[in-house]
Amino acid sequence: MTVRIVVADDQELVRAGFSMILDAQPDFEVVAEANDGVEAVDAVRAHQPDVLLLDIRMPTMNGIEAAGIVCAETGCRVIMLTTFDQDDYVYDALRAGASGFLLKDVRREDLVHAVRVVTAGEALLAPAITRKLIAKFTSHGTGPSVALSAERLAVLTARERETLKMLARGLTNAELADAMVVSEHTVKTHVSNVLSKLGLRDRIQAVIAAYETGLAVPGTNG
Repeated sequence: MTVRIVVADDQELVRAGFSMILDAQPDFEVVAEANDGVEAVDAVRAHQPDVLLLDIRMPTMNGIEAAGIVCAETGCRVIMLTTFDQDDYVYDALRAGASGFLLKDVRREDLVHAVRVVTAGEALLAPAITRKLIAKFTSHGTGPSVALSAERLAVLTARERETLKMLARGLTNAELADAMVVSEHTVKTHVSNVLSKLGLRDRIQAVIAAYETGLAVPGTNG
């Protein structure tokens, strides 16, 4: 399967460099480039890509606003790009619905890996960062919302609820497999079922849902 990608950045050299790196992968295709947020939204609507690389700071419409539109209208995964490693930017990206966050000085192999990660439905944040951010903002009642009620969790099996609860702790698939004494393949199946049954975009939204519904409590391990 070919992963279709749109690259949006107002700096031509950055945009061209990222596109060249990604297009060099046999299973990637950069279907469009965009110079600002408006062009990025238009490109996603026109080309229906799987992944959008989106700079946070752009003219006309910034990346956060563009991400919100793209995530609301499509199933495209959004990776936010920035030169600043600050919690506020990460939080704004999550709130807009983005699946990941990268610094612009990312290494070539990490850029390629990032696209593969979000395409597979994974969260592009280290587990510790995910846990810290979500716990921080949900504990103050101002976190990103997936508008999920506790009653919706009734559609999950006991094993799927356990999986969701552990996701909220920021565990990787390997750590989940060890904790649940199952294979990583089984873990992936449980995670996929959780996302599908609850209508969630990716693991980041699953973490948010676990806190929002009270299944997980900020500041605890279970």
